[in-house]
Amino acid sequence: MAYGASFGTLMILLTVVQPLVNAASQNVNQELSNILNELWKLDKNRLSPGTDYTISLQGKAGYVTHGSTYARDFASKPLFSYVDENKLSTITTYSCFMKLLDNYVMATGTAERITPEEVTENNQFLDAILETEVMKRAHKYLVEKRQARASQRDFKTDLYEMWFRLYHRDRNGGADSSGFEHVFVGETKFGREIMGLHNWVQFYMEEKNKHLDYKGYKASRNDVPYADDHVLNTQFSWHGLIKPVGSAFIGVSPEFEMAIFTILFLTSTAKSSTAVVNLDEYQLELVVYRHGRSIGTAYPKLLSSNNRHL
Repeated sequence: MAYGASFGTLMILLTVVQPLVNAASQNVNQELSNILNELWKLDKNRLSPGTDYTISLQGKAGYVTHGSTYARDFASKPLFSYVDENKLSTITTYSCFMKLLDNYVMATGTAERITPEEVTENNQFLDAILETEVMKRAHKYLVEKRQARASQRDFKTDLYEMWFRLYHRDRNGGADSSGFEHVFVGETKFGREIMGLHNWVQFYMEEKNKHLDYKGYKASRNDVPYADDHVLNTQFSWHGLIKPVGSAFIGVSPEFEMAIFTILFLTSTAKSSTAVVNLDEYQLELVVYRHGRSIGTAYPKLLSSNNRHL
């Protein structure tokens, strides 16, 4: 397996940093909120904060100019104080997911070479998540909306196209990116900018391997996060580059993230799709950019937590 991106999330953005938004001014998509809350309740593989993992929020990160390679560190310790790796290795969807994190070259502009073994790993991951109640419900919803084919085999084929098909992100070189690589693993652009990297398992593994340095949380003045929150906006460096603001779910299963972003992708044909949703105790703006028939990027942007928007 090619090891160029190492292990590397928590977080989610395309290539630009977007300011935090006043949640009170947002129009909530109630239908989408309803199905996502169903999926939230079905996500039995979501890990529990304080039990399965512990995070240390520390200080609030400062402002960083886009493209800067320096950020003042307001967190002397890692974000993740503890993660039950035994639990990750024994839950099938996580164990299959983690095998995919070293299958990519970090830099865009460098063609990816996917081996037969890596294709097998991609298929094993999709098979695993399709057996979960989360993905079964997401598939049923999409079929009801006439946005997905009824056969699970056909749906898996479409998921592969959405998430694992290689395409050109950089015009130079060969096919150098995929939706999965961008969102869950992370990439770099011109050796100067972090793109994607919106998954908490990747964030933890890269932090553990000393490739990623958490700089602090990002939040509005009156919306300081709690250590048991399942969504965070953060600032971090990765292989010496800075992500001024990245956002991601924490503790949720990979099938949950795949399900919600697949729903948003398939229920819209716009180049850029956004939706404000109330999910559990959080208000989020979900963002998906498409790259033809595939995911370009996808991430949740935390607007409000702990029901402060109510």
